Amino acid sequence: MHPHRSIRLACCVLGFASLMTLEGVAREAKRPNIVFLFSDDHAYQAISAYNDPRKLVETPNIDRIGREGMRFDRCVVPNSICGPSRASILTGKYSHINGFYNNSNCRFDGSQPTFPKMLQGSGYQTAMIGKWHLGSDPTGFDEWHILPGQGVYYNPPMIHNGKREQHKGYVTDLITDFGLDWLKGRDKSKPFLLMLQHKAPHREWLPALRHLGHDADRKYPEPATLFDDYAGRTKAEADQDMTIAETMTPKDLKLTPPPNLDPEQQKAWDAYYEPRNEAFRSANLEGADLVRWKYQRYMHDYLGCIKAVDESVGRVLQYLDDEGLAENTIVVYSADQGFYLGEHGWFDKRWIFEESLRAPLLVRWPGVTRPDSVNSKLVSNIDFAETFLDVAGLPIPADMQGQSLVPLLKGEDPAHWRHSFYYEYYEYPAPHHVRPHYGVVTDRFKLVHFYGPDMDEWELFDLKNDPQELRNALHDPAHADVVADLHREITLLRAELKVPEEPPPGATGKGPAPRPAIESTP
Repeated sequence: MHPHRSIRLACCVLGFASLMTLEGVAREAKRPNIVFLFSDDHAYQAISAYNDPRKLVETPNIDRIGREGMRFDRCVVPNSICGPSRASILTGKYSHINGFYNNSNCRFDGSQPTFPKMLQGSGYQTAMIGKWHLGSDPTGFDEWHILPGQGVYYNPPMIHNGKREQHKGYVTDLITDFGLDWLKGRDKSKPFLLMLQHKAPHREWLPALRHLGHDADRKYPEPATLFDDYAGRTKAEADQDMTIAETMTPKDLKLTPPPNLDPEQQKAWDAYYEPRNEAFRSANLEGADLVRWKYQRYMHDYLGCIKAVDESVGRVLQYLDDEGLAENTIVVYSADQGFYLGEHGWFDKRWIFEESLRAPLLVRWPGVTRPDSVNSKLVSNIDFAETFLDVAGLPIPADMQGQSLVPLLKGEDPAHWRHSFYYEYYEYPAPHHVRPHYGVVTDRFKLVHFYGPDMDEWELFDLKNDPQELRNALHDPAHADVVADLHREITLLRAELKVPEEPPPGATGKGPAPRPAIESTP
């Protein structure tokens, strides 16, 4: 072959190869990026987009996601507790399938299929930044930078791709910094998944020091059920340990400072809390007055944590805008479950009841989801894995147990969307002494079974006539047909979801706890 012809042919081949490479990059660029913003224990009541009548806090940046996309008003969880919820999000499966039942003695099996692994295998860059809380190391991520165990709010140690690092600052700000740093340094030829997961507003609700005076000593409206006496329900509601009145500790109430403040931080802490604590000690409050003081302190601290989370969301949205990424990025904001903000006298979660069962969910998908839209269908965080795979154009494994939200995000009304949802909770007796239970949820009713060695009781709640879930309507003759129908529905759902007849040993948390892969810092 003539040498010049060889050169021309080589150039053509190289040109074709370059063209193919460019086309491959273009195809990759068209697949949507996914930003999953996630908080721990963020109640929907504490997001202003959900219009809670108490108007507890303004969250303009989180609200923006719903204003520019869709707000889901009935996002429920399969098991209302931190670790199990995270495991269900990763796998699209219930606790009894993915093996993560509770926070007490479970460790996530990272060898099982997860949606980050599937995205990573299809060419996505993947990163997990923030609170992991699953015992084992993350898998399926190119980058992971996580809190050990529950993590701490001030000056937290973190684990960066397996290496322990000590950081100075406030945990919400640091998680955001590390997430944005990863975005800035990513391979821009590939689509990406960023899971940015905050510790806040988890107990003990420690605000950023800049937010200690965020509410100017506002007096927050009390929930109507702050002094619930649990009359007319099973002993499960009364026999628990999660009340503002009895369960909150001096550390929860900021009567003692956290142990890991540096001198400058300690000075700011003392300047805010000590005068108020001294006034509290001098008042010698008792009974209902003491509960009311605790509620106000709880709201100040919890909502102060939310302020930093909302600022974090704003920073991420601004970065997407500034880098021209917003139009091809689906942004999701959610939390691991709901949370009690004084309703029924409680904090924490765990129950099948509304404030615990419902998680916030706001999704922005430019060009696909109509701005300022609201969806009231029964959806769940067990649908997230299927949704992210669908968004990326990947097949959804047949053994996943949720449904892709993509049709809903497109404004469709699927004929076969779920009309009932199965719930399960296991962790007992500690912490909080909430009885194991399972049940079925519909748009109007809940049928729930509390079980255990000393308990076998059922409840029915009619959300239309009893939205605060104060009356067990199980034996109301007017609901006899409903009870019968829901018993049949539970039987069908348990069979469909392959729920074992009896929970396995240790599912309730009674078994010995394994040594975690990453030790928590006190």
